[in-house]
Amino acid sequence: MNWYLQSCENSDVAKSTRIRLSRNLHGFKFNLSEKQELEALENKIKESLYAIGYGLKFLKLKDMDDITKMSLVEKNLISPEFALRRNDTGSILINEEENICIMIGNEDHLEIQVFSCGLDLENTLNLAIEIDQKIEELLGYAISKKYGYLTACPSNVGTGLRASVMVHLPALSKTKNTKKVLEAIHNFGINIRGVYGENTESTGDMYQISNQQTLGITEKEIIQNLNVIVDKIMKQERQARKILAKDDIAFEDLIYRSYGILKYCKKISSEETRDLLSNIKLGTDLGILKELTDLKVQKLYLYTKPASLQKFLGEQYEALERDIKRAEVIKQILEEK
Repeated sequence: MNWYLQSCENSDVAKSTRIRLSRNLHGFKFNLSEKQELEALENKIKESLYAIGYGLKFLKLKDMDDITKMSLVEKNLISPEFALRRNDTGSILINEEENICIMIGNEDHLEIQVFSCGLDLENTLNLAIEIDQKIEELLGYAISKKYGYLTACPSNVGTGLRASVMVHLPALSKTKNTKKVLEAIHNFGINIRGVYGENTESTGDMYQISNQQTLGITEKEIIQNLNVIVDKIMKQERQARKILAKDDIAFEDLIYRSYGILKYCKKISSEETRDLLSNIKLGTDLGILKELTDLKVQKLYLYTKPASLQKFLGEQYEALERDIKRAEVIKQILEEK
């Protein structure tokens, strides 16, 4: 089962983990923009694809329809900027399980990404490093003895590592403490971003927590620091959930009203669905809403997003039709045995 449909330890708050390593190949200039240069880079990578292993397949963005590309964005496998800016020239290496996705020709030549459910920074980093070392042996990286891995953006120089954890903070939001907690961790050199990364807003009480520093610090130290911060966030969120749960009737009413709307609606937007799902996930994680399983919640999160909905149904729909079909898919998932 794909990582984004799984439920793991601590996934009540820490929904998923991503490790990204920014790398550039030796012998190619940075920020490739010419089509011939990008093709040369792709050809070099494709020549070593079998040797790299891990069941990776080479796919070009221009060969995908818009819905497929956007479904990759919705799963956080590629960034919105990559899908838009490199629509005609970008490509990816991806495996069947989709826990490995390498963007080619984005800001850097390679952005090696490894994903897992829950909070699993160490194991996810270990797999990313294993893949990284194999590619480095085969292709060779642009690297400096003084600074480490060289990248197009100075903020990634050094380890080139961006470790991030997607966290669900509905109770902090409902108790009006989200801003205070997130501002506090920002002072410790941590980035707080929306669901789809830089310059995006939080939706459905979801936030990406990631490291800022990549130079003058080891990969192990980055992971240790992030683990400490995420652990503090989880404790704050769980404490806020205990406070909310003290008002049993009002809290349960909120959860079941959200469930009722999702179960019986005839049409519903993706925005409203996200907000209601935040309550549904909270109620399921706390054992209040016994009608749902973790798997059903994960399916609802994925298959109600616009592109993923259309991929799931195998058809393309206009906005109003999507809202109607979304309600049907929600009902279908809720009624699954």
